[in-house]
Amino acid sequence: MSDLIFYTNPQSRGRIVRWALEEAGANYEVRVMNYADSMKSDEYLAVNPMGKVPAISHNGKVVTECAAICAYLADAFPDAGLAPAPTDRADYYRWLFFAAGPVEHAVTNKNAGFTPSPEQGRMFGYGNYDQAIDVLEGAIANTPYVCGDAFTMADVYIGSQVMWGLQFGTIPKRDAFSAYSERLGEREALKRAWTLDNELAETNQIA
Repeated sequence: MSDLIFYTNPQSRGRIVRWALEEAGANYEVRVMNYADSMKSDEYLAVNPMGKVPAISHNGKVVTECAAICAYLADAFPDAGLAPAPTDRADYYRWLFFAAGPVEHAVTNKNAGFTPSPEQGRMFGYGNYDQAIDVLEGAIANTPYVCGDAFTMADVYIGSQVMWGLQFGTIPKRDAFSAYSERLGEREALKRAWTLDNELAETNQIA
């Protein structure tokens, strides 16, 4: 049994963490959780009381939330070089958690049909959808990756948001987003992750 357990469903945000695990070069055990039953089982609720995936357990310690898992894996597997030096992490933390907070909320609210009024905008961390998307575009428009020339775990999380958004129409097709997505799509770890999750979706009952 591996000391790292990955709880996932291939039709979930677990795909982000699968990519992160492959980038880190981690040895991990996969446990597929079904929406209909096992995700709400007592056993899994003891891991994540939210009853959602993904989650990891590493050396007996549980980490949930995709951005947190990405940041954790970068630190847990330092030889993979997926986090800048501690003194150079300003952009890394800023944009990783900007995507996990304002961008995630702006996109999901818009997709659910909710648009805050201008008066309500001050109550929301993202202000409004267009503002959040414009700021996200600015973060990736002038450098190959979020932190400059070096790929980091922040690109796993932000890149997943951008690629999914372009695929499903929740993020507008802009040149900066398309170029960033194409650049990330060439990564071997991402190709492995997609292959593994696609095979998992084909061979398991995942409802």
